[in-house]
Amino acid sequence: MAVVRLLLRDADRVFCVTRQGTGRLDLPMLEAASDDADGTATARELAQRITGEHTGMHFIGAVRNVVEAPADGYDWPAPVAHFGVWASVATPMAHGAWVRLDDDEHQLRDRHWYPLMG
Repeated sequence: MAVVRLLLRDADRVFCVTRQGTGRLDLPMLEAASDDADGTATARELAQRITGEHTGMHFIGAVRNVVEAPADGYDWPAPVAHFGVWASVATPMAHGAWVRLDDDEHQLRDRHWYPLMG
């Protein structure tokens, strides 16, 4: 697992934070530790940072990103990197915003994790 994301959902809204580097809103994320193959420990750490707790979490799924020939500056394992999403019913304590999943202004539909929303 290269990256874990935390899904906090309220009906048709998800909690987002500002992505470093792009300034775009996205689900909270944390790069997985090299010794955390399935991302579970990293997901607990991320939930603790965002909500103050890490109980009641469950794995939603992962997206496989395949990049055969990464460009310079590509940060993830190649040719395959997995980006996992864990959900929690906890309330966010971190700074962020609730964004509607269908909000064209924020264009969440182009995110790797969006197909996991079902």
